[in-house]
Amino acid sequence: MPTTFKWTGKTLRGEQKSGEITANTKDEVISALRMQGILPTVITETAPSRKLFGQKKQKITDKDIVVFTRQFATMFMAGIPIVQGLDIMSKQSENKTLGAVIAQIKADVETGTTLADALKKHPKIFDDLYVNLVAAGEAGGVLDAVLMRLAGYIEKAMKLKKKVKGAMIYPAIVISVAVLVIAIIMIWVIPIFSKIFTEMGAKLPAPTRSVIWLSNFLGGVGGLVILIGIVATIFGIKKYRGTETGRKNTDRFLLKMPVVGDLLRKVAVARFTRTLGTLISSGVPILDGLDICARSSGNKVVEEVVFEVKKEVASGKTVAEPLSKSEVFPPMVTQMINVGESTGALDQMLIKIADFYDDEVDNAVANLTTMLEPMLMVFLGTTIGYIVVALYLPIFKMGEVVGGK
Repeated sequence: MPTTFKWTGKTLRGEQKSGEITANTKDEVISALRMQGILPTVITETAPSRKLFGQKKQKITDKDIVVFTRQFATMFMAGIPIVQGLDIMSKQSENKTLGAVIAQIKADVETGTTLADALKKHPKIFDDLYVNLVAAGEAGGVLDAVLMRLAGYIEKAMKLKKKVKGAMIYPAIVISVAVLVIAIIMIWVIPIFSKIFTEMGAKLPAPTRSVIWLSNFLGGVGGLVILIGIVATIFGIKKYRGTETGRKNTDRFLLKMPVVGDLLRKVAVARFTRTLGTLISSGVPILDGLDICARSSGNKVVEEVVFEVKKEVASGKTVAEPLSKSEVFPPMVTQMINVGESTGALDQMLIKIADFYDDEVDNAVANLTTMLEPMLMVFLGTTIGYIVVALYLPIFKMGEVVGGK
């Protein structure tokens, strides 16, 4: 959880400075200060303020950032000075946590710090993309336009994220309900039938015996073993993904998966093109833009591809040339980027590609849902159907015996 740290340090010229910064750890504070050319000498964590019972620190969402950005841009366009605008925003913000952060930013700006440098002190709220765009807007005197563009970008990114999450909600709910229903049948219903069959003393059919065996296994030590195994697997995957190699291998595996891989690839293309297009159109140098795109890609494979593109561009090549060698970006995308570079309208072309791939993500989500729905229904129907048939087979046999007499 982000914490406020008080710091004292010296600039490269030997000037003494002090202030406050919000970060997760002291290492993050040191890193942020060094980026500003400050060598910290003392860093102390501020004591948390006492809160009334039941009060919680509000989470700052993307929606909160969008509202803040749009309102701040509107105030700036109306001629309200930055400090006054920040003061108004800090007081009227519905999210009290964000209001406190804006108040800190206002205090930094009042001391002569640029808005971008003040935002940089809160990396968990305002990422590199946000800070660099604001810096470009300040340098070019078009801060209001850049803020509006930023708000639009964040809204598009929110919609994209929502689409992907929405694609996973339906199958997750169906699978969860299926597992719960099967677990209830296996652990509580089957033992009742098992007791009845035992009292009958008749030889049970193979399907019935298999269901009763599985019920006994799940209701005993076996169920605990499976539960521990699932938890251990999830923990192991998280640990493995925490490593550089693990994240790269799992991201590569996900991209190669049928249907899901296609969806993730389209999301990666949409995110990369929109981010780079927004950065370039706001005046951020292309190498800095590629660096930000790589670190905000969310996929290690894509990150490595973009870093390789940055290296090639730094040596004098175009963006399209190294991108065409990767397996992530389709030929159509690289060809359109090539056209954009040739005509000098790369930023506009990137935004067009992003809009196109937003629609492609919609189609991919619809295809995924269409494919998963019958598969889940067949799985659920087959599993529960087998259990029901297995339970009723001995009853049918008993009826035949009675009828024969």
